[in-house]
Amino acid sequence: MRFYQATTFLFPRSYERRILLVCFGAVHVPLIACVVFQAVTGHWQLDTLVTLLVATLVGTGLGLAAIHALLSPIGQATTMLQAIQAGERIAVIPQGTDDLVGRLLNGVAIAANETAARIEQLVDAAERDPLTGIRNRRGFLDSAEQILRGRSNAVLALIDIDHFKHVNDEFGHDTGDVLLKALARRIEDHLRRSDIAARWGGEEFAVLLPDTTLDEARLVMERLRATVALDTNLGVQDRAVTFSCGLAPVRSFTQLGEATKQADAALYAAKNGGRNQVHVLGL
Repeated sequence: MRFYQATTFLFPRSYERRILLVCFGAVHVPLIACVVFQAVTGHWQLDTLVTLLVATLVGTGLGLAAIHALLSPIGQATTMLQAIQAGERIAVIPQGTDDLVGRLLNGVAIAANETAARIEQLVDAAERDPLTGIRNRRGFLDSAEQILRGRSNAVLALIDIDHFKHVNDEFGHDTGDVLLKALARRIEDHLRRSDIAARWGGEEFAVLLPDTTLDEARLVMERLRATVALDTNLGVQDRAVTFSCGLAPVRSFTQLGEATKQADAALYAAKNGGRNQVHVLGL
């Protein structure tokens, strides 16, 4: 470590060049010694000096090229560590042997895999509702942005459990939590693979149905509403549970905010219209 620090003045920002310079000087020691010896003795042998000079230059070139190649794994390891620090995934991780550089590469590979897994766990935890296990609002918006990146014919649905406050007041919050988890499972079970669902907040859920018309979305949500209304196994002592739903079209992620307002207004209309129904403004 002391020699490393003592030689930083040579090439402060290039460890590789420092090694190459040291090797370059070491290779020329025999030539310098021969020149000094002949100068001291006064017996100059030019053919010997020329031969030694040429051999030294060729050996230097070959040695520097070999050292440069041997140092390339360290450069790769450095690049991978920088990518890990930036939160990027490492597509290809080179495998090393059981030497110093190989152990370095293997250590970086382990760090890359563990870091990637940890980041994925953190991202998943940040985008999942801890109670129901489905997406939270943040996870929903991130997924919606990917789906609505291009032009799309999608529908946003907002679902609200009817009389949920009465459930909490009469049966307790534990029963309310059981109901939220059960309804979340029902929603995900009855949606298509392309649809995404999330707990929007409280007893409210959001669903995005891509490549879907309002009529198609209404049919999907009506089927779900009827299924839930007939299900007596949602954790509320064999009582039927119903929900109200508001729908709104959305064609791009920039329009999602406005679509949310429209779906919320439609949901409010469904509540005022007697609950247990799917509503679309203007229909």
